[in-house]
Amino acid sequence: MTGKKNLFLLLILLLIVKPTPAQVEEVGPLTPEEILQKIPEWKPFVDGYSPQLDIISRLQAVPEEVRVEIFLGTWCPDCRQHVSAYLKIMDMVRNPMIRTIYTGVPRDRAARGPYIEGKNIERLPTFIVFFRDAEVGRIIETPRKSVEKDLWEILGPKVGGR
Repeated sequence: MTGKKNLFLLLILLLIVKPTPAQVEEVGPLTPEEILQKIPEWKPFVDGYSPQLDIISRLQAVPEEVRVEIFLGTWCPDCRQHVSAYLKIMDMVRNPMIRTIYTGVPRDRAARGPYIEGKNIERLPTFIVFFRDAEVGRIIETPRKSVEKDLWEILGPKVGGR
């Protein structure tokens, strides 16, 4: 009887428990608006992030085109933290010379191929920074200092910054 009772309770739990929003998996090309619309739990992380203002000013002054490709898992806690910080940074920077491409990656490593092919992605999030169409640096999984500081350490020497 106990086995049947436990099985019944397990079935009830499976029907009641739904995936939490942090487990939502969005794959392929994404925009900041889509990320925040489909995963509203990221918004407090964006709103609550306070980037270093002097670095924001430096990024606002980047005079040449930069491309940042971000590979993220919408289900990933590190992505929620660091991509949310990047969203806040870019919202404050508003420099059209810094273009960002966001790509959602599935949780299942075996299914990631089409999304990360040729990019050598091992951990998420991965920010790949391009200047003059050449890769000049990466931020992988966790920034060494902060997203904006690491981004500036990659870009500053390329754009004549200090």
